[in-house]
Amino acid sequence: MFGGYGIYCDGVMAALIADEQLYLKVDDENRADFEAAGMSPFTDWKGDRPMQMSYYELPATVFADVEQLAVWLTKAIAAARAAESVGYNKPRG
Repeated sequence: MFGGYGIYCDGVMAALIADEQLYLKVDDENRADFEAAGMSPFTDWKGDRPMQMSYYELPATVFADVEQLAVWLTKAIAAARAAESVGYNKPRG
């Protein structure tokens, strides 16, 4: 799919690792947190066209603070669950 690893929680993909970088699932509820931190969306290439996915790079400052990390992960899991409820983000088996 994107050449990385999907990270699942309770059956939904809440994060991914690609090119040694951790990305968390975003939606309208948490995207502003990532954008305010200057983070970029994960972009995959479909043929010769870039395709942005709804995962954003995790800020290093958040990764280093376990309490903040828990908050951001909770929001990412909620975004993944919301995506699943509308038919996106289903695990592939």
